[in-house]
Amino acid sequence: MNRKTRILLAGLASVGGAAAGAGLLHNRRPDRREHLHVTVFSEPGYMGRNERLTWTGGGREVVPLTRVQLPRIGSIRLERLVYRFQPEVRLPNMYILWHALTERPDRTDPEEGVLSFIAMHQLAGMFSAGWWEPVRESEARSGVRLWAERPGQLPAHSEGDRAGKAAAPGAQPWHDILANTPDLGSWSTRARYLELGYHKE
Repeated sequence: MNRKTRILLAGLASVGGAAAGAGLLHNRRPDRREHLHVTVFSEPGYMGRNERLTWTGGGREVVPLTRVQLPRIGSIRLERLVYRFQPEVRLPNMYILWHALTERPDRTDPEEGVLSFIAMHQLAGMFSAGWWEPVRESEARSGVRLWAERPGQLPAHSEGDRAGKAAAPGAQPWHDILANTPDLGSWSTRARYLELGYHKE
C-alpha cells in the first residue's frame, strides 16, 4: 500500500469516526426539532380537497384559512418526523480504488478514467448520514392550534391561554389538534387560523 492510499484511508476513517460521534450526541439531545406535516381536508373522514402544510420548528407559524384555500377544514391528519443521525459507512471496492490510485494514465486507452470515475462515485456514496423517522404520538411535541379569531401576540403558554382554558368551553377561542382528527365538528366552520408549533416544552 503506497503512501497516498494510506493517507486517503486514514482520512476516511477519521471522518467516519467524527460523524459517528456527532450522530450519537445528536440522537441523545432531548430537544431534537420535529418537522410537522399537516394535511387539512375540506370534508370529515379525510375526504374532499386537501392542502399540506409543513412546519420545520422555530417560532410559531400562523396560517390564515384563506391561504389554505379551502372553504372549511373538516378533518386533519398529522405526521411528525425527527431526523435520526446515524452514519453508515459503505466501503468502496478496494480493487477498483487501488487501481484508480496507482495506475498511470494511458492517453491512448479510450476507457482511460473509467476506474477513476467509478472509484470517485463509490467514495461519494460511502457515507449515509441518517434518515427521517416518524415520531410516536405519545412522544410528539408538536401540533396544531385552531383559532376562531386571529391569535394575539401572547405566547402559546401565557396567562391569556390559562384564562381562556378557565372560561366556558364554548367561549374558548382556540382548539388544539394533537392527533389525527377525522371530524372537527363545530370547529370545521369556526376555524379561521391555524397555528403550527410546539404544544409541549
